[in-house]
Amino acid sequence: MVDGRLQRWLDTVLPAHCRSCGGGLDAGLLCAPCTAELPWNVPACDRCARPLPAAGTCSACLQRAPHFDAAWTAFVLDTPIQRYVHALKYHADFAQAQVLGTLMAQRLAQRPAPLPQLLLPVPLHPLRLMRRGYNQALELARVLGAARALPVDAHALARVRATADQIGQSAAARRRNMRGAFAVRAPLDGLHIALVDDVMTTGATFEALAQACRAAGAARIEAWAVARTP
Repeated sequence: MVDGRLQRWLDTVLPAHCRSCGGGLDAGLLCAPCTAELPWNVPACDRCARPLPAAGTCSACLQRAPHFDAAWTAFVLDTPIQRYVHALKYHADFAQAQVLGTLMAQRLAQRPAPLPQLLLPVPLHPLRLMRRGYNQALELARVLGAARALPVDAHALARVRATADQIGQSAAARRRNMRGAFAVRAPLDGLHIALVDDVMTTGATFEALAQACRAAGAARIEAWAVARTP
């Protein structure tokens, strides 16, 4: 008899049924109808990934350009993606990292522009990492990096200041909260990098990290997340 943990791992690597509807599966992790019905974030702003009615740059970014050069999220934060993200983030359901990272990689395979040279997961403060036991951004970056043959550096970025929970805060308050929260501990001279996180809300975390990475010499900075809040 296969033990429960091994069975869950086998179901992740070699799933026999669609992870969304439970129906038959030819390849991948979700069946074709469920994949098509996911809340894909298309079209979206090319600078901040805000959902738009047509491709282009949103008015907010035209008025105040973010510190990163581009942003991309595979999805809008809606059902069932929100459920998958929460299961990974709050319940250590690492199978969801495989699902979400694989779906992101499949979408990136259609990207005509060059991919970044390095993936940098958004770091947790050491105290939060100790309480949670893992960094969901790193779990996602590992799957994404393996699927697209992109290196991942889990140690280049550090969160050096514990920040208050940002849920419910305005964009301005989030930016103040993130000020001086990060440090870069590896040379990024001339590199094209992508910062990786689970959810992008106002972009304040990415903004603070982008400023630190720019100061460390990064040439092009992209902000990547599973989903963008609508």
